[in-house]
Amino acid sequence: MRKQFLFIFSALIVAYASQAQTRTTRIGYIDMEYILENVSDYKEAKAQLELKAQKWKQDIEAKKLDISKLKDGLKAERALLTKELIDERETEIKFQEDEMLTYQEKQFGANGNLIHQKAALAKPIQDQVFTAVQDIAEAKNYDFVFDKSSDLTMLFSNKKFDISDQVIRVLNRTDKREQLTKKQLKDQEAKESIENAIDENPAMADRQKALDEKRAAREKLIEDRRLEQEAKKKEYDDRRKAIAAEREAKKNGTVSEPAKTEAAKTDATKTEAAKTDATAKPEATATPAVDKAAERQKLYEERKKELEERRKKILEEREAAKKAKEADAQKSNTTNN
Repeated sequence: MRKQFLFIFSALIVAYASQAQTRTTRIGYIDMEYILENVSDYKEAKAQLELKAQKWKQDIEAKKLDISKLKDGLKAERALLTKELIDERETEIKFQEDEMLTYQEKQFGANGNLIHQKAALAKPIQDQVFTAVQDIAEAKNYDFVFDKSSDLTMLFSNKKFDISDQVIRVLNRTDKREQLTKKQLKDQEAKESIENAIDENPAMADRQKALDEKRAAREKLIEDRRLEQEAKKKEYDDRRKAIAAEREAKKNGTVSEPAKTEAAKTDATKTEAAKTDATAKPEATATPAVDKAAERQKLYEERKKELEERRKKILEEREAAKKAKEADAQKSNTTNN
């Protein structure tokens, strides 16, 4: 089979050699195994087939265990059995072994159910792949498209001639088109047009990658600004709440003073104690207020430092984006010249 492929390949090259002087021969290849592994329908069906194969393996292991038990029982009772009973049990064990081997060959043999079901599973996807390859070859003027996973031996293959990802996109587009509305279908066609242009022009792929990186940098800068604004807003809310709490604390302190005075009038014997309490309580009230003020000041300093570091980071990112833009412009000018 391999010799036949090589002969056909050589014949095709010779047939097109006369045309090589007028135009460049375009050759591409696909990897069928890679394509199948990236098609969702095939992966789901393959997973179901693997579950079925696992069930077959479990059945075979169960049969082996039963045969092992029969052999152990015969070995333990051989001295007590007659020759006829021994022959009968050995015949039964041989029958069980033949039955197990037949079942194993039926499921996992070279012509077994697993091989047949794998082929039946892959055939519909392979037909779609062949159709997609023909469409791509006609649209992009390929002269040859080979299958890397076939019997044809490819000693070397340049990745830029691999159209497997293009085939996968065509297959996925076909599945998506059945579920899209008219507007979504129009957007999908525009996206497909861009992808096709990128496939045709590697330089466009590099430009698209640079644009994606710039877009990601802009989105990150916007997100950083949003986080900075949220941090400032939170800081303002915390300060406002702290001021309100301080006012409330002062208000509660003035309200409690008449109660202390009234208690001093009703109990003349405890006048000095009441005065002491009246003097001590403001000090006790003042101490937490000082602690809160220090804590607020510390929190303010930490947030100020955090915002300053974030501002420096944003400026650095802007400077890096600016330099990257200038480098891209210089590279573009060099290319145009």
